[in-house]
Amino acid sequence: MSEKALAQPVTYVEAATTPSSESNSLHNSDLESSGPKSLMSLRKYLAADVDPNWTTAPLAMYCFMTGYCNAVCFSAIFVWCGFQTGNFAQLALAVGRLFEGAPGDLTFHKADQQALCSLLGFNAGAFIGRLGDRVGPHKRLWLIFGTFIQTLFTMVCAITLWKSGQGSIANARDDPAWTNALTFVAVALMSASLGLQGILSKRLNRQFGTTIVLTTIWIELMCDPKLFRIRQYVVTRDHRLIAAFSLFLGAFIGRAILFELGSAATMGIGVGLRMIITFSWFLIGANF
Repeated sequence: MSEKALAQPVTYVEAATTPSSESNSLHNSDLESSGPKSLMSLRKYLAADVDPNWTTAPLAMYCFMTGYCNAVCFSAIFVWCGFQTGNFAQLALAVGRLFEGAPGDLTFHKADQQALCSLLGFNAGAFIGRLGDRVGPHKRLWLIFGTFIQTLFTMVCAITLWKSGQGSIANARDDPAWTNALTFVAVALMSASLGLQGILSKRLNRQFGTTIVLTTIWIELMCDPKLFRIRQYVVTRDHRLIAAFSLFLGAFIGRAILFELGSAATMGIGVGLRMIITFSWFLIGANF
């Protein structure tokens, strides 16, 4: 074989690997169009409705945060930041004391003030949740943004508790651990985060309800016709049990952390948990 023949394959490979001007232009156009296409697909993904059937995990985490936050608040002032039935009834008792006759108790007790603060903060947070009706209560973007607002409320709550310089656990009902103005701000923010959480959950219309109050869930659980079908997976029953267990677990863990680290650090950890829930909405399947 001649030396010229051996050089021919080398020449062929070099020619094949040399890109043409036409392929260069096509490659550049693909790179230019990939950015806008990716941006459009992200916008479409965020604007899509989530499938409520796949929201069990974030809603269970919502229930966990209900127990977690209430453990911190109740341990300090014996007022629930999420369960507003008791707070509203407590305010009624405060008004009722005015009519007990002379000399009468005309004092607006600290516990009554804190109950009113929690009630107002809770309703303010729930009112913010009405923004979701304009965006779309099932929209992924709204669920992410709404949970992120809860995270911000929890973060500012942790900061105010840290700056307040007060304790974390009350020794008696007439001796609350929180008494100054900063702790009132913390109670309002903590309650607002749960109020916003409640309306986001309610709009999804799952067995978890509002993820705040379990009274209705307990009643619906006891009325469930498939309550005793132990060997069968029953969504209406099992999801309510998950909600109750998650709230219990949240209160248990919240109290344990509170005892070791204090209220400010406990709510700081709560910020991290809220962020996890915020990012979890990215993973929920879309409802097409």
